[in-house]
Amino acid sequence: MPHEFELRKQITLQAGPEQVWEAIATGPGIDSWFMGRNEIEPREGGAVRQYFGDFASEATVTAWEPGERFAFRGDQSPEGLFMAFEYLIEGKGQGSTVLRLVQSGVLGDDWETEYDALQRGWDLYLHTLGQYLSHFAGRTAAVIFGARPSAGDGGQVWETLERGLGLSGPVAAGDRVRLAPEGLPPIEGVADYVAPGFLGVRTGDALYRFILGMHDTLVIGHHLFDPADAKEAGQAWQAWLGKLA
Repeated sequence: MPHEFELRKQITLQAGPEQVWEAIATGPGIDSWFMGRNEIEPREGGAVRQYFGDFASEATVTAWEPGERFAFRGDQSPEGLFMAFEYLIEGKGQGSTVLRLVQSGVLGDDWETEYDALQRGWDLYLHTLGQYLSHFAGRTAAVIFGARPSAGDGGQVWETLERGLGLSGPVAAGDRVRLAPEGLPPIEGVADYVAPGFLGVRTGDALYRFILGMHDTLVIGHHLFDPADAKEAGQAWQAWLGKLA
């Protein structure tokens, strides 16, 4: 049965309110830390569009208060399912900002699994927002998104991903790592986020994100701050996902 939900998150960011607003309320800003490719019409009643490969979703801006509050709500499905998002910005001393997120709506039959995935996913993406504002402020990224559904169990799938990346052992946050995905240039950087089913690697010009999603789906969501070859890179990453044994 449909189930109402509300999820709340908060993060302190080392950036001013104007920088945070640009990051959470503009398409290029969101592209630089969140999943998919994003477009926003900057007004109440405007459209919010998000693209995941060939799939697109659309929502409507319900609050537009620059530097303070941004909210939007997706269309309701025939089953009554929808999601709504609200960002609240509060400037603090010494150039920092508190960002509060409220996500609410109605989830479907498997709502507990989906709610858990949302909780854990937001921990990664709000961390990624902090990394973006701390290390790539003033720059915008091209997004690489890919997904591969899997019939295997989660542990097996994640081990396959690690082997495909050329990792020979456990990785801890803060470790220097070298990834060697077949058919792509080697990646050398620091593991900035490590949690069960999540690996984030930051380099001098990119944020790489590897995720074990719902139903054992492998997801990549990279942000390239030198986007000259983004289309070619996206094709190469999708091909790499397809080759994983």
